[in-house]
Amino acid sequence: MSRILRAIPTFLMVLPCLAGYAGDHWPQFRGPDGNGHSDAVGLPLHWSETKNIVWKIPIHDRGWSSPVVQGNQIWLTTATADGRRLYALCLDRDTGRVSHDLKLFDVAQPQYCHPFNSYASPTPVIEQGRVYVTFGSAGTACLDTRTFQVIWERRDIDCNHFRGAGSSPILFQNLLIMNFDGSDHQFVIALDKNNGKIVWKTKRSIDFQDLDENGKPAADGDYRKAFSTPHVAALNGTPQLISLGSKAAYGYNPYDGRELWRVEERGQHSASTRPVMGLGMVFFPTGFSSGQLFAVRSGGQEGIPGFQVAWRVQRGVSNKPSVLLVGELLYMISDAGIASCVEARTGHVVWQERIGGEFSASPVYADGKIWFFSQEGKATAIALGKTFQLLAENQLAEGFMASPAIAGKSFFLRTRTHLYRIEKFETAAAQSR
Repeated sequence: MSRILRAIPTFLMVLPCLAGYAGDHWPQFRGPDGNGHSDAVGLPLHWSETKNIVWKIPIHDRGWSSPVVQGNQIWLTTATADGRRLYALCLDRDTGRVSHDLKLFDVAQPQYCHPFNSYASPTPVIEQGRVYVTFGSAGTACLDTRTFQVIWERRDIDCNHFRGAGSSPILFQNLLIMNFDGSDHQFVIALDKNNGKIVWKTKRSIDFQDLDENGKPAADGDYRKAFSTPHVAALNGTPQLISLGSKAAYGYNPYDGRELWRVEERGQHSASTRPVMGLGMVFFPTGFSSGQLFAVRSGGQEGIPGFQVAWRVQRGVSNKPSVLLVGELLYMISDAGIASCVEARTGHVVWQERIGGEFSASPVYADGKIWFFSQEGKATAIALGKTFQLLAENQLAEGFMASPAIAGKSFFLRTRTHLYRIEKFETAAAQSR
């Protein structure tokens, strides 16, 4: 049962956290507007280990963070398997050469990280002159992308990630905003991006009520934890921060952190996706424990203020990959490889097709196509529309845990062991002349 708090206006539009970026940059998790869309054209439809590979570069140690692209730089993070050494890497976009390999933090006693996760899963966020990286409670830092010096760092934002950190930071005006949803503490925090000082910090308001059969607090931290990345949208021209925690989705005032509304779904936990917005609604998978796809909008019933669940889908819903909204259709891929197309206004499931594989990476919309990237290394392209149409399947040697980046006419794909730049060979050859 969903409970709803506080009334807000009904008109919802996407408000890019990073304005002014065209298809030549990929500055944050899920791209320029944080919704998985790219306006790139001329991308390759087919590739393999021997076709349309501009370069392939090994990435040392282990990390599931996605690459971000700004100008001629590509940034990502990695960490030793034991979590004791945490790194930020800068690669040259043209050659793939690692220009800077920066060890940012030594961690004497790392928290436990589930083997499925990594100690470097949050994706950086980049803007002109600066890149911001976080490893959750282990440390957050701002780096100068010209001098490669640390401008500021924080190592005192504490929570027990329980399974490892996963939420990526976002930028909004002068703020660096992050979710911290651990087994012990759950809050959203905004730092001044110029100096790292706390501007506001808001504790999650939900009463978790996770008691065992004897009425005592339950010990399982999964039911308090989440991995989701927040997003900013405008309601009647007023920005709101949309943030998914365990058992609830929230709307906050991004300037001061004040909670504006909350929609609960008490049976769900460990929300891991980034919400998407459009058509006057917010769309998101609720998380694990028989997760559902929710569409929520401003309530119109007398005496029931705030956001309400407009519809829900319960079959074939993703837990880890985020969803895509293209026009009036939602596309998603379940963790078990079921692709779905859903009417965004009604929740009607138009089609579902099993494409095979296991999925953690979030899909992208680019060059008029939908792309899915599996843990087995398969990239599947399908056509837009209400009829399922398979366009291509491409295989690389290692699987995808990180979500893709797109800039110019290239895919930048991080597998478990390498970073690839994939582009039509004739285009790449012409650019190199």
